[in-house]
Amino acid sequence: MPPTARLRNPSPTPPRHVLVSGAGVAGLTLAYWLNRQGLRVTLVEKAATPRRGGYPVDVRGTAVEVVRRMGVLPRLRDAHVDLRRLTFLDGDGREVASIDPHTVTGGVAEDLEVPRGDLTGVLHAAVRDDVEFLYDDSIATLDQTGDGVDVTFHRGSRRTFDLVFGADGLHSRTRALLFGAEERFHHYLGYCFAGFTLRDTFGLSHETVLWNTPGRAAALYAAGDTGEVHALLAFARPEPPFDLFRDARARQDLVAEVFADAGWRVPDLLTALRAADDLYFDGVSQIRMPRWSGGRVALVGDAAYAPSFLTGQGTSLALVGAYMLAASLSGRDDHAASFATYELTTREFVTVNQNQVGEGDATLFPTTAESLARRNDMLRALTAEPSGEGRPAHSALTLPAPTNVT
Repeated sequence: MPPTARLRNPSPTPPRHVLVSGAGVAGLTLAYWLNRQGLRVTLVEKAATPRRGGYPVDVRGTAVEVVRRMGVLPRLRDAHVDLRRLTFLDGDGREVASIDPHTVTGGVAEDLEVPRGDLTGVLHAAVRDDVEFLYDDSIATLDQTGDGVDVTFHRGSRRTFDLVFGADGLHSRTRALLFGAEERFHHYLGYCFAGFTLRDTFGLSHETVLWNTPGRAAALYAAGDTGEVHALLAFARPEPPFDLFRDARARQDLVAEVFADAGWRVPDLLTALRAADDLYFDGVSQIRMPRWSGGRVALVGDAAYAPSFLTGQGTSLALVGAYMLAASLSGRDDHAASFATYELTTREFVTVNQNQVGEGDATLFPTTAESLARRNDMLRALTAEPSGEGRPAHSALTLPAPTNVT
């Protein structure tokens, strides 16, 4: 389908009005495809402005075809990071191995790695003139009726929509309103992490350096020659950090305590963490749900099936899931049947990608001295170049063709 082709509204009645909660990758992609079907789309986002910044993210396999069909692939190719080296260090800062990153991630030449802000910027540009944006606001209540969903927003307004879509991330408010507390679906994977940016005083370029001791990791990621690097401090913790989500100082203190005796450049990272204005702290988790919709409300992306960054597939699942959800609605008035089709056609792809988590765990965050030694031996034995075949999970779904193209 040419990028400018639009999908015909099959009914002479006014187009359905839908609400998408969350202007991240899943929300913007869903808004794009729903608008192409002739639906009126309102997108609500709790941030005051379009989101920028963030770690580089991967677009792999089937997800590359999604952005190709959106007509934005050339712009994303221009933003491609081209990470060239991944270096592993031991506890004393000595090099264990330096390899092509795709050897670990299973990526191939056609895949993309782009700064998250560049990806959301490109997606935002694709829809900004066609959908309504409500920034600095979010859903407060949902009340489903036979004819629609009555929504109250935190800023006080009330509106009614035919359908509502939760694309509001791992800690989704929409999911909580629809299905209850996050703990019911939150599968904690045993790690916490703190991410932030800092000035590049390390001389890095297009590379990642990863330091490990058992149960602890520190990473520096230089996406280019911008004078800035992304830092990550991750550590094993038996219990999920729900008690820390609302206490910024407690999070910083915990990270500082865990890494207090660490070597290499970790003391510099702890100093930078205290001063960072973009610190993000969370547990490494997945969302696994028996169903992704209820009534007139459906979930997409991390809100429904976050795979965790250990898989490297969160962005790709968001892109593919949004496409499949929109495709299930195309040309149909029966939202229940559409949502059932969405789950039937997409769940296997989600599951096989979520199940990649064990591979990332073993490579990035060994928790014992024995597992770390095995990991290091495996790294030393790797060939210099990736196989070029990729992982089957990344392309385990064939997209349906767009329908009702004019």
